[in-house]
Amino acid sequence: MKINLDIDTVKSFGDEWSRFDQADLSPTEAGKIFDEYFAVFPWDKMPKDATGFDMGCGSGCWAKLMAPRVGHLHCIDPSSALEVAKTTLSAAANVSFHRASVDDRALPPNSQDFGYSLGVLHHVPDTEGAIRECVAMLKPGSPFQLYLYYAFDNRSWMFKLVWRCSDWLRRGICRLPAKLKHLLTDTLAVLLYYPLARLSLLAEKMGFGVSSIPLSYYRNHSFYTMRTDSRDRFGTPLEKRFTRKEVAAMMDAAGLDDVRFSERAPYWCAVGLKR
Repeated sequence: MKINLDIDTVKSFGDEWSRFDQADLSPTEAGKIFDEYFAVFPWDKMPKDATGFDMGCGSGCWAKLMAPRVGHLHCIDPSSALEVAKTTLSAAANVSFHRASVDDRALPPNSQDFGYSLGVLHHVPDTEGAIRECVAMLKPGSPFQLYLYYAFDNRSWMFKLVWRCSDWLRRGICRLPAKLKHLLTDTLAVLLYYPLARLSLLAEKMGFGVSSIPLSYYRNHSFYTMRTDSRDRFGTPLEKRFTRKEVAAMMDAAGLDDVRFSERAPYWCAVGLKR
């Protein structure tokens, strides 16, 4: 059976999270980003002492914020980043770790009260199949929170052209040795992310709308986050993007009802309930 992962991408994330373990991310900023991801999550649907999973936990940054809110959390990741997550969550007594891919069925079907996968399933060959595997682990009526890269379907053609140019860069940079890859993605953080983020912040303070400025999302984020996301964006071999309609269709096909989308960045964050 073909495994639903890309080996080069798994290795790339193992390398990324060993370098950017998120220890330097401030609690305030981490909390802000967490709230953005979970903006439409139905916390009221969660039972007391809920048990759930983080699919593709990476460094464990978001699991660290989720664990205190739940009864038990399963952190699942196929890469060596799981060792970073164990360090990040060393003080949490209610977390289990599983080195597994999304189709390894690390947990029994119909066993979980919630699940989430943030910025992960657009990096696997079969995204729809991966969503389906996640949903299979949920109890009926349980929520699944998803964040997938958007296809700029709510942006102008010029914005899309800028992304297309950046994707050409990614296709070259992602093939480079790790040290050179880190150097170039850090350079892009300095030359692209930081100037555009600060330009957006200045424009916003002057009363202008900034949604049309590329990377304006980072105007209120730290340079550490810019470096992390530059490495994520330009250093990852396999990346896919989806329109809102495509995300909704995949979630429906996977068995999720009452799908709701967050109307603010990052896009697309959506949640549905297992039917």
